[in-house]
Amino acid sequence: MKKDMQSLSPEARAIIKAQITRRSLLVGAGAIAGATTLAACGTGSETSSEGVVDVSDSEKIVRWANWPLYLDFNEDSKEYPTLKAFEDATGIKATYTEDIDDNNTFYGKVQGQLSIGSDIGYDIVTPTDWMASRFIEQGYAQKLNADNIPNKTKIRSVLANVGFDPGREYSLTWQSGFAGFGWNTQKLPKGVRSMEDLFAPANKGRIMVLSEFRDTIGVIMQYQGVDPSGDFTEDQFMNAIDFLKGKIADGFIRQVKGNSYSESLVNGDAVAVIGWSGDMFILRSENDGKFDFAIPESGGTLWSDNMLVPSTSTHKKNAELLMNHYYEPKVAAEVAAYVNYICPVEEAQPELEKIDPDLAASPFIFPDEATLNKVKVFRSLTSDETTKYQAAFDEAVGN
Repeated sequence: MKKDMQSLSPEARAIIKAQITRRSLLVGAGAIAGATTLAACGTGSETSSEGVVDVSDSEKIVRWANWPLYLDFNEDSKEYPTLKAFEDATGIKATYTEDIDDNNTFYGKVQGQLSIGSDIGYDIVTPTDWMASRFIEQGYAQKLNADNIPNKTKIRSVLANVGFDPGREYSLTWQSGFAGFGWNTQKLPKGVRSMEDLFAPANKGRIMVLSEFRDTIGVIMQYQGVDPSGDFTEDQFMNAIDFLKGKIADGFIRQVKGNSYSESLVNGDAVAVIGWSGDMFILRSENDGKFDFAIPESGGTLWSDNMLVPSTSTHKKNAELLMNHYYEPKVAAEVAAYVNYICPVEEAQPELEKIDPDLAASPFIFPDEATLNKVKVFRSLTSDETTKYQAAFDEAVGN
């Protein structure tokens, strides 16, 4: 296995090493107790380096933009239990919206306002690693006050010091996950584990793939024997683009979508997808096991989404208190039990064992070595590469 370990990205190798001691970590406090601690953190208004005045003390609100199916939700009460616990303990009213369906689309929606310092209507946004890097590089994220986020120290060691944000001064991981194959178990009882399974003749016109090119193209590249975390060439990337173009032209791929592909699975427009692990597990739990997920035999991708405070937010402290709340181990476990993505909090596994022992043992929430050997983190791209590769992908999918 040593050869396989060396082929992994540093991030994936570090997650593997983290498994050794995770079960021995201390159990954290409960959601309400943790939120009560939050309420005592820090007082007084602050002015950011961008000149934005924080009015958190006088305006007890926080506005959070996230992806769909990404926070624990009670269908009966129509509430988010962990978010309500935060509100009850702190008196801060949280507005939560599922406004991010695709990184580029969301960025296009807010970039103009950010560039002129106009309020974008959010105090927390949750972009994927590469987009979080763009926010930080362009000055669109505020530096966090660690005093308001004491639970920051509970982050998985692998996530504590990432290249785009050393020391996590501007961001905290929300969740991490895998991109791979999802399918309707009633329509495809044998499952989808290879590219040949996905593009079987019977699936023609009923396949969807992700609009995140790092995931869709990353999966295709591995099928073609190319490591997307390594120093691949432009020709190798374009070979994957050509493969995608061919499947679209041949009518196999119905649509290229962001998170909304899950709706197409539920309504029957799609029977198989290149999709995200947590989405598929939520769909499975909500639809009596009708859907499932697997990392492709040829390899999947590993990614993270991150909480940032936009440069225009005037409720920075409230946002920081909310981040701290979600890094309480018990709260993190409650979220993990619902979203089924890789939990960012080191100490959450013992808490999740109390909720659902099977989930606590899931390699899709607390990945083991065998699981991580199957995935790659798409490498960082230069500005020129990003522009060129995004344009090639957009042209391939008809954007």
